[in-house]
Amino acid sequence: MEIERINEYTVKFYISYLDIEERGFDRDEIWYNRERSEELFWEMMDEVHDEEDFMVEGPLWIQVQALDKGLEVIVTRAQLSKDGQKIELPLSEDKMKELPVDENIESILDQHFNDDLDDKSDGSAEEEEQQLQFLIKFNDFEHIIALAQVPVSGFVNSLYSLDKNYYLYVEFDEQHSDEDIENMLSIILEYGQESRMTIHRVTEYGKEIIADEALDVVKKHFS
Repeated sequence: MEIERINEYTVKFYISYLDIEERGFDRDEIWYNRERSEELFWEMMDEVHDEEDFMVEGPLWIQVQALDKGLEVIVTRAQLSKDGQKIELPLSEDKMKELPVDENIESILDQHFNDDLDDKSDGSAEEEEQQLQFLIKFNDFEHIIALAQVPVSGFVNSLYSLDKNYYLYVEFDEQHSDEDIENMLSIILEYGQESRMTIHRVTEYGKEIIADEALDVVKKHFS
């Protein structure tokens, strides 16, 4: 995948259909299967973040252009105005008209971001269901060794590798309070980053390294 940083708010990348297929996706399903197209998009955004340090925060504006041999994607990070009520894009109106958003990809992002915007603008909105499962990506095994030395425990965790990266699957139970989960995640994310990839893709195409109590096993062998 080829990545080009346009400016602080915008990044452009190109991915060939061959690359898409090598990642385990069918060329047609990315347009008609919502779950699979979302999975591919966030996998690509993980790479963009790694190479260009492009943070995915708040709503995104996206243009997808289908070329003969692949897809060209332009992603622009929008910002809320100072009063938190209006979404602002760092583009002129003329430029926005020239680059319309692809409706299929936009619907994927709406599902991911609109709840956050509704919470800010509508105080009566229902709270989202607590998320208990997370997939943390590590670029270097040394970061996992360092994390294993930190006193975080009491949750299910297993370790996988895929495409030269490591993934720690973390699952909390309902006995953990929101505060406990937030505190433990904040520690874990000092060493890795949350991945948008699904655990199902990692288990299907990756390699299981440690099935149970991964951090304890790593600590035992590398302390």
